[in-house]
Amino acid sequence: MKFAVIGGTGLIGSQVVKNLNAVGHEAVPHAQSTGIDVISGQGLGEAVAGADVIVNLTNSPTFDEASPAFFQTSMDNLLTAAQKGGVGHFVVLSIVGADQVPELDYYRAKVLQEDILAAGPVPYSIVRATQFMEFMDAVLSWTADGDTVRLPATPIQPIASKDVADAVAEVAAGAPLGGIRNIAGPEVFSLDELGRITLTHKGDGRTVVTDPTAGMFAVVKGDVLTDKDAHLAPTRYADWLS
Repeated sequence: MKFAVIGGTGLIGSQVVKNLNAVGHEAVPHAQSTGIDVISGQGLGEAVAGADVIVNLTNSPTFDEASPAFFQTSMDNLLTAAQKGGVGHFVVLSIVGADQVPELDYYRAKVLQEDILAAGPVPYSIVRATQFMEFMDAVLSWTADGDTVRLPATPIQPIASKDVADAVAEVAAGAPLGGIRNIAGPEVFSLDELGRITLTHKGDGRTVVTDPTAGMFAVVKGDVLTDKDAHLAPTRYADWLS
């Protein structure tokens, strides 16, 4: 099959392209660097021409109140191109529990993206993943202050980007789900505990202080960013660190 991977040069997209091509499909990466623009629509018709499947892994440039407009416009443009091109399957990557955290602009934006896809004209699949292991350094940087890092005890179930890419490629190569598949890492940690594990492994002497008001994940209530019934990925955090 032929796949148009939009956002195909990023962390997940580049691995999805590699996975699909390795098993004999034709997966073509598309991004701003290859001449497409999901907001203006530039190049989208050519990018999806002849594709059996679109995998949309583009992301909003900001996580703030501007993110819903990005997903609204980009999805409208991509669905229009997909319908004109006769694409038979449209896949997006979203976030486990996104619909349970309306306090976060970005999570509301991802739910909007899901809703636009589900209401659209193309058979679809949504893969929802838990938080990426690769994002821990960024999370630590958000609330770092001198010798301390403040983190809430929010439960998370980190997943390696490789495992996310494997799951996205598998879903994309299959029949449209017409719904959502949740994927998650094999272990649940509190975010502050995960911060301590990460800093210790790196030989970083900073101290993690548990602060229920610190950072983006402070608004998350309960364990909505985890899912014990999800498809569990194999990579454990300690193995990923090493």
